[in-house]
Amino acid sequence: MLKTYTTLFFTFIIAASAVAQTAKTASKRDTTHLQAVTVKGYLSEQPVLSVPASVSVLGASQLKLQPDNSFVSALNTVPGVRAEERSPGSYRLSIRGSLLRSPFGVRDVKIYFDEIPLTDAGGNTYLNAVDIASVPSIEILKGPDGSLFGANSGGVVLLSPVNRYADTSYRSIGINTGSYGLFHEKANIQQQFGKNLLSINQSYQAYQGYRQNSNMSRNYIQVADKWNYSGKNELRFLGLYSDLKYETPGGLNLAQFMADPRLARQPTVTPKSTIPGAIQQRIGISTTMYLAGLVNEYHFSDRIRNVLSVFGNHVDFANPFITNYEQRGENTFGFRTYFELAGLPHENINWKVNLGMEWQQTNSVISNYGNKGGAKDTTQTSDYIHTNQHFIFARYSADIYKRLHLEVALSLNWYGYDFKNIYPLAQTSFTNRDFTPQLMPRLALSYQVTNNFIWRASVSRGYSTPTTAEVRPTDNIVNTALQAQTGWNYETGFRLRNQDETMFLDVSAFYYRISNAIVRRVNADETEHYINAGGTNQPGVELSFTDWLIRPNHTHFVRGLQFNESYTLSKFTFRNYVDAVTNASYSGNNLTGVPQNVFVSSLQLRIPYNLSVFAQHNYTSKIPLNDGNTVYAGSYNLLQAKVSWQPTIGHQTHLEIYAGADNILNEKYSLGNDLNAVGNRYYNASPLRNYTVGMGVVF
Repeated sequence: MLKTYTTLFFTFIIAASAVAQTAKTASKRDTTHLQAVTVKGYLSEQPVLSVPASVSVLGASQLKLQPDNSFVSALNTVPGVRAEERSPGSYRLSIRGSLLRSPFGVRDVKIYFDEIPLTDAGGNTYLNAVDIASVPSIEILKGPDGSLFGANSGGVVLLSPVNRYADTSYRSIGINTGSYGLFHEKANIQQQFGKNLLSINQSYQAYQGYRQNSNMSRNYIQVADKWNYSGKNELRFLGLYSDLKYETPGGLNLAQFMADPRLARQPTVTPKSTIPGAIQQRIGISTTMYLAGLVNEYHFSDRIRNVLSVFGNHVDFANPFITNYEQRGENTFGFRTYFELAGLPHENINWKVNLGMEWQQTNSVISNYGNKGGAKDTTQTSDYIHTNQHFIFARYSADIYKRLHLEVALSLNWYGYDFKNIYPLAQTSFTNRDFTPQLMPRLALSYQVTNNFIWRASVSRGYSTPTTAEVRPTDNIVNTALQAQTGWNYETGFRLRNQDETMFLDVSAFYYRISNAIVRRVNADETEHYINAGGTNQPGVELSFTDWLIRPNHTHFVRGLQFNESYTLSKFTFRNYVDAVTNASYSGNNLTGVPQNVFVSSLQLRIPYNLSVFAQHNYTSKIPLNDGNTVYAGSYNLLQAKVSWQPTIGHQTHLEIYAGADNILNEKYSLGNDLNAVGNRYYNASPLRNYTVGMGVVF
């Protein structure tokens, strides 16, 4: 299958590019202007072409093609990124193999909303609290990038709360509904008041789910305000409220998955008792989140500026599970600031220096109770955990002779946590665990071989501390022996474009060597704990290609034809991993949860009468489900399509009516497997063929 797919892919590119040249030439005089792609992730805006790093940008036009009910489909178009949804609202996100640490959420990846960390000091990120319909653009920096963003070894995701390219003032409303009880309503107002730009997003989403016990609902409000108080100086505010509730159906074994994938986890009969199932225990998660922050950007002169953000959030979390009922209250606060000094403009060299610091603290109260049919029973244990992390960073970047772009960056990172048991020990003093401060350097360069071809290379160090959920996992034991994982990433690649960037090719090859890799282990009673498992070897290749085979135009029958392809090759293996309990050696085994090959291909066709058709195919190879590589999830092919009609109503009013279908091939697959599951309950079945219809108005 893989060889056939690869041959067809490259044959198609060669043939289609040749055919498209005539169409491109014919429509050259009548084309729609395409916005050049830029990134802001490296502290200042710059063209993506010259960035000496693996970075991908999902802009508003790309996100609009994807379903806006989940982050999963859009993020999975980016090579090296794997997003999963075990049940509606239950996200997992990994970059370059970090799924090994994220069986129930987001770990080892740092996420920012504007200049405000969505990831707390304990390493947890409630990405599922955010409605993707309120995020107009996403930047993804792949590979360890702690030199500017602190401890991480997977990568960094930057969410933008405001569309920089939209009209300054507009209003929009939208609604869609679909199979399995899907309903999603959204509204947005963006208004310019003199020097003030206000954006308010509101949404409500509900989904009954494909499986039993998989209902989901989310109320969401997001407010972003930008006040330009003098010259280039501006003060930005970001606030959000999210109330998310979703049921979790639980894993199935292979026989159950094949017989009836819609089942929730079934009761388990043991010689001594019967363990109730997901429906009996009413398992699920509720997350209420409040977040607020201020970002001030001040220009002392044309060469000196400062960015300062202060932020805080509060999270109420509850998770009735099979074996217990966990409740958490979390408060996070902190600040981030950096200065920038730009050199005097020069014909041969232009440089910038950045100096900055970020500090965060998260205070958590984590309690576990018995679960009696979805209600709290007797207290099992309760702990205070205070987590603190901060780092200072410096960066020098230079453009030399308008050909060579050089970046040197370094951060010094501190991390530690204090904890004490409230019940049953009633401890009166905290126990402290501090980690040795760590340096995280990064050296990167790119060279403009021609105006349209740029080569790049980089070396960087990854450092990722254990998260609160790993230090104090569901076995309720605080694991002070768990060490941070570290590693070195070596990378090279190139970008190729045509003159107007209607064609763009981005290729990366890397080798990431991790030591003290943190992996999840499951106890016989289905509680979990984490251990350091030697190391991993992670060589990989990532390719992203886009081409307007027929450029956007207003005169021909085909008003535009765009082809996109992304490919991910992940030859990730354990290096020296021996299970201390069973003495089994997993060295040389494939990294758990990571497919070796992923192809995502799409076509966008525009025709007269404001009609467009979008189709996307995802091929994912088989996935190892346990560290021993004795069980694999089969490969799968996902096909989705969307038809959109955008009639002209007026100069300032735009209507869109659309219909979509997902999993058109009716594949039986699991998008979000439970790794190393007890009782071989690995599988969380995803919906079969399903449909969506919706409409939106912008005015």
